[in-house]
Amino acid sequence: MNIKPLSDHIFVEPIKEEKVSKSGIVIPQTAEEKPKMGKVLAIGSGKVTDEGKILPLTVKVGDTVLFTQYAPTEIKIEDKEYYVIREDDVLAIIE
Repeated sequence: MNIKPLSDHIFVEPIKEEKVSKSGIVIPQTAEEKPKMGKVLAIGSGKVTDEGKILPLTVKVGDTVLFTQYAPTEIKIEDKEYYVIREDDVLAIIE
C-alpha cells in the first residue's frame, strides 16, 4: 500500500489504549472523551497559503501525535483502521 496525502493532510495509524480502573474494570477508549494518539505513516506536501506558497508541515513520518477525538476521518484498508487528519488538528508531537 502506498498512500500520499494531499496538502496538509496526515495519514495516521491509531494507537489504542485501554485503561483499567482501580477495581480492575477495563475502560474502553470509546467510553472517554479525550484526545487520541497515532503514529504518522505519511504526510502531504504542505499547507498552501492564499498567495500560493507551500508551507512545509511540522510533523514528519514516524512521529507520534496527539489529536482531538473528532478530528480524524476514519478509513479502513484491508480490515485495519487508519485516520486522515489535518495538521491544524494535531495538538502535540509526543517525543
